Amino acid sequence: MTFFLDMLGAAERQNQSMLCVGLDPDPARFPGKLKGDARRIYDFCAAIVDATADLVISFKPQIAYFAAHRAEDQLERLMAHLRRTAPQVPVILDAKRGDIGSTAEQYAIEAFERYGADAVTLSPFMGFDSVAPYLKYHGKGAFLLCRTSNPGGDDLQSQRLASVDGQPLLYEHIARLAQGPWNLNGQLGLVVGATYPAEIEKVRAVAPWLPLLIPGVGAQGGDAVATVRAGWRPDAPIIVNSSRAIIYASSGDDFAKAARREALKTRDVLKAARG
Repeated sequence: MTFFLDMLGAAERQNQSMLCVGLDPDPARFPGKLKGDARRIYDFCAAIVDATADLVISFKPQIAYFAAHRAEDQLERLMAHLRRTAPQVPVILDAKRGDIGSTAEQYAIEAFERYGADAVTLSPFMGFDSVAPYLKYHGKGAFLLCRTSNPGGDDLQSQRLASVDGQPLLYEHIARLAQGPWNLNGQLGLVVGATYPAEIEKVRAVAPWLPLLIPGVGAQGGDAVATVRAGWRPDAPIIVNSSRAIIYASSGDDFAKAARREALKTRDVLKAARG
């Protein structure tokens, strides 16, 4: 067990939760007096964190929503705030990086040293040497894009490969690599979309022990109950992400309270589906 997985299990037990709140701050959608003000990204996200920290298994800030507004300094402040106020909750930096050699090493420094993330999302398209630099950070996690929730994922992920093991789909092959030879220190997980519960079940069959990060519940329309039944196992955690449905639950000054209500409702739906 790596430190990230230890944190994940502890947060799941303490908060009785599989819910991850995605932090995708778009100033154009900010509520009330914050609306349109990119200088208030930290304030908005910190309020969401404070309102939901006891309900989640993880938080997942999306780096592009900060970088697009020159708000990397606010992301650094937010990560420090998370460490102070919710040290028991692991943070997954949603960056979807995918490069090789010294460039990948720099991206790993960005994720784990600059921002202090507990885990990061990665694209495996360039192969294992694009993943390896992150695995040098013992105790940190890395989630590989496998079967994503967007419709265009079919363009590549559902293509069949010629293989000695038959003709697996590309996403099944990625799951096998992550479960097996790439997972040198037990640090890898997989990203699979809630909009495809049948594929979640296939991925779980190929990778029975890996944590699954599952976006797509909420605004993208993924079925929370079907997601849990397809992916959750007592010894293999799932992290079910909802972003917009929670953080934009209200357009008024009560946005943090509304986010808490929505997070509580989603957490309890997921918990009930687990049984």
